[in-house]
Amino acid sequence: MELSTNDCCILNGGSGSWAFEPLAQQLSRALGVAVSEEPRRFNYLLHLESMSNDFAERLFIPWPAIRLASDKRLMAAAFERGSVPTPRTVLIDNFDDVTRFIAANPQAEWCLKYPTSCGAIGHRLISATSSQPPKWPRPFVVQEFIRQVSPEVYRLYGAGGELFGWVARRFPAGTRPSPWVAHARGACYEFAGEAPRPAIDAAHAALRSCDLDESFGCVDLLPRPSGEWVVLEVGTDGMYNHVDRALGILGLEAELLRRIADSFWKRAYERRPADGRTGGLLPSIPQSSSAP
Repeated sequence: MELSTNDCCILNGGSGSWAFEPLAQQLSRALGVAVSEEPRRFNYLLHLESMSNDFAERLFIPWPAIRLASDKRLMAAAFERGSVPTPRTVLIDNFDDVTRFIAANPQAEWCLKYPTSCGAIGHRLISATSSQPPKWPRPFVVQEFIRQVSPEVYRLYGAGGELFGWVARRFPAGTRPSPWVAHARGACYEFAGEAPRPAIDAAHAALRSCDLDESFGCVDLLPRPSGEWVVLEVGTDGMYNHVDRALGILGLEAELLRRIADSFWKRAYERRPADGRTGGLLPSIPQSSSAP
């Protein structure tokens, strides 16, 4: 049976829903559906107090994909399973083992990523003599840091299986750059021309590994000095954070909403259950996958 607009909603309720309210209203206008605190037959989930199996298969963005995109430990494991090209990343349970690993691999710079942060909040460069940060979630996410003369990060968006919107985040001239090229730290978006084929392939692999290829997500990438494109992370909407819409590029902002709407209604009509690629409702936090 075909779904009507009354059968669908932007699902945004609970004590944290206020953080998603501007996006909820924007999506409501773009998709032509109401914002609701209660699930309907098909839902664009932004926030709820808790999730259940009752409507997990009635979500535009799969629930396991939302969880993966919100936790860099889960993401690292998914990227490894999907053979996604990334900076070398290891998950290590004990901080003494972290410093031993770095001492044994002095040919690269290393950073410690806070696993559930967005906008690079909490990330830090570390060395073999670094002190253990307090109250840090385990396992530690240790990643090769690829230093650039002019820090920049590239992004591709994906909706309904198609990639678009090749942009770069860069710090404006005259501003002090940060090693972490985040919009929240002053970096701005600008068109970056045509995406290189290796970057497109890497982005497709990243979205596919997290089961975001048929709904909506974004992929952040950068090139190694050798020219190889590697994936830093994926992002999507829902529960913990959402993809930045304040791009300062009006044409792309409009295209983003249009493509999301097209993808949402395509999936609403298909109403197909999750295919199990992410293995159930809630991925578990991986244990240490690499040791010094």
